[in-house]
Amino acid sequence: MIKVSGNKLSFKGKTYDCAVGKNGFAADKKEGDLCSPIGEFPLRKVLYRADKIDKPETGLLIDAIQQDDGWCDAPNHLEYNQLVKLPFSASHEKLWRDDNLYDVVVVIGYNDEPVERNKGSAIFMHIAKPEYTGTEGCIALKKKDLLEILASVDSETKISIRA
Repeated sequence: MIKVSGNKLSFKGKTYDCAVGKNGFAADKKEGDLCSPIGEFPLRKVLYRADKIDKPETGLLIDAIQQDDGWCDAPNHLEYNQLVKLPFSASHEKLWRDDNLYDVVVVIGYNDEPVERNKGSAIFMHIAKPEYTGTEGCIALKKKDLLEILASVDSETKISIRA
């Protein structure tokens, strides 16, 4: 079990610094609230930039991010909180970013079985900014730390997020 509490993530006896939502945590998360969701969630898969890093070692499903990959964050769209192909007419996030934040992305199984409108989307673990500034709801770590954690997780691993 990966445990996030405040700005610390614990896993296999180690504690790592991490960034969380700019507005902290929410038990009743809403789209755009800039909060990390409170609860226990599965890890779905890893996405990575094959043009920037080697394929990470992990027990999770893994796919390379393509230049036309996006993630729908439009609450009223049928593909809300799902991977989509660009161009995409509804609101979305580009996964192929100019910065390095999405060089490694772990899709957290939040609001995906079933997807509920406006409950929040694109909740990931990804690479943090150097100062660990707040995210839009994701959990962000130093690249080295994220890769270290990924090497020891599989489809049975869950993440517990607490305030």
